[in-house]
Amino acid sequence: MTVAPGLPAVARDAQIEEWLATDLDHWCRRVVQRHFHPETGSPYWLRRAAELPFDPRDITRYEELTELGPFTLDTLRTGDPGDLVPRAVPRPLAGRVWESGGTTGTPCRVFYTPDMVRHRGLWRRWSFVTEGFQEGRSWLQATPTGPHLIGNGVWEAAELFAGQVYAIDMDPRWVKRLIRAGRLAEVGDYTTHLLEQIADVLGPGRVSYLNTTPALFQALRQRHPELVAGLEGVRLSGTQITPAMYHTFRESLGGGICGISYGNTFGNAASLPVAPDAGLIGYVPNYPQVTMAVVRKDDWTTPVDYGTVGQVRLTVLHEDLFLPNILERDQAVRLRTEHWPCDGVANVRPLQETSSAPEGLY
Repeated sequence: MTVAPGLPAVARDAQIEEWLATDLDHWCRRVVQRHFHPETGSPYWLRRAAELPFDPRDITRYEELTELGPFTLDTLRTGDPGDLVPRAVPRPLAGRVWESGGTTGTPCRVFYTPDMVRHRGLWRRWSFVTEGFQEGRSWLQATPTGPHLIGNGVWEAAELFAGQVYAIDMDPRWVKRLIRAGRLAEVGDYTTHLLEQIADVLGPGRVSYLNTTPALFQALRQRHPELVAGLEGVRLSGTQITPAMYHTFRESLGGGICGISYGNTFGNAASLPVAPDAGLIGYVPNYPQVTMAVVRKDDWTTPVDYGTVGQVRLTVLHEDLFLPNILERDQAVRLRTEHWPCDGVANVRPLQETSSAPEGLY
């Protein structure tokens, strides 16, 4: 990992400002040229280039990425993660292969280079600062860990935010499997198991902040309201939280901070400030390496009007990972942002809410 804990905050803030000042078309050209370079490009995209009826290096604008078609997530389930990394990155590759936050089907896996970890970490730190969390406090990370990218929050809070971090694990895939099988008593037992571990850490009052999922926090609030009221803040990462849930959570914290992020496939978008009477909860991506669009459900190439609901389309534009046009299983309102270089999304929820794909503890 390339970010030293002692890197001055001013340097971190300057990096954020530099990213926000990046021209998206220029960044797009840079990433496309890198991944399709004949000698040093990524093996996967060079194979794809040979199948395309045009030279992808002719792409000069962000909007032209639609010519590459949707990126099929099965590629991340069955392929070698290293094939997506440009050969400009020295071999052999050394680092972590992470899984997405998805909870259905075979996991999506990608290799994260140190620069990618750094990018995500600095945006996470920016979120903490923007939401009002204080450095040097103690955290409890009650989220999926192990192979899940969200588990990297332990490092982000500890190394980039000078925190002391406790952690418990949870297996969202197992919970979804139990729900689909109708084994609801076992779901209740597993939830109780998680809440007991959380209460064990929070009980002595040694933790200031909790990082968990909206569903698990809801269960904690109902089971142990006194522990929630004793927190200085909570940070919620998941796929859905309604304005009503947000305001209820704020009340249960008794004035504490309620920070939230939208955890999509590999984006992890930060929340915009939520007004007391807000009917929308908006999110912005980790620009410029991640962008989001809200598109028509019957035509993924066409954005919906602002204020209209559509399907979330995610594009990853890391120098070391290029995933254009991922069609998420989420829908959202297209959000116009005043101080962001690209669109945001608001009021995210599953594209199709069915009994066959319950959300479980995420």
